[in-house]
Amino acid sequence: MELQHVLTDLFGTTLEDAKFIQSKFQIEYLNKGDFFVQQHKRCTKLSFIENGIFRVFAETANKEITQWIGGENYFITDLNSFLFDQPSRWNIRALTDAKILTLELIDYRQFEQNLPSWNVVEKRFIAKCFSMLEDRIFSFIALSAEERYQHYFKTNKELFNQVPLQYIASMLGMTPETLSRIRAKM
Repeated sequence: MELQHVLTDLFGTTLEDAKFIQSKFQIEYLNKGDFFVQQHKRCTKLSFIENGIFRVFAETANKEITQWIGGENYFITDLNSFLFDQPSRWNIRALTDAKILTLELIDYRQFEQNLPSWNVVEKRFIAKCFSMLEDRIFSFIALSAEERYQHYFKTNKELFNQVPLQYIASMLGMTPETLSRIRAKM
């Protein structure tokens, strides 16, 4: 799905507004291992993944914690850093070669003046981010490790052949050993 369709389908923009918004995004290529943003640095861009897989993670004193793994048709940014001028709490790194469409913060901020419907579009975008976060929190509270694995596998089968399993285990809040046991049971 291309960016224009995501803007119209998910965020309710008109086709004309979607074309205008998309015109501000620039193509960017990242190689496997390249950072989109590094922890403690400022994130000044929002990107749409056309192809490739990215991992969002933090390095703590004891370990790396994977917050999210995603690919095609998702947006990537450190939202707190991007919107509130804070240092990024996350590393975002390409796990594969990737093609992304990137919007710089300066262009993002100009939408408010140049696009009458921007407040509604932005509200829907942030609500979508919040909804995804709620879903993640719910799964950690309400589902067992096995249920979290089953749900993630059902919706992201393709990642299991492309992403190191320890990253998936971390994202699901379990050890690699627990993930292996669950996979063996299935």
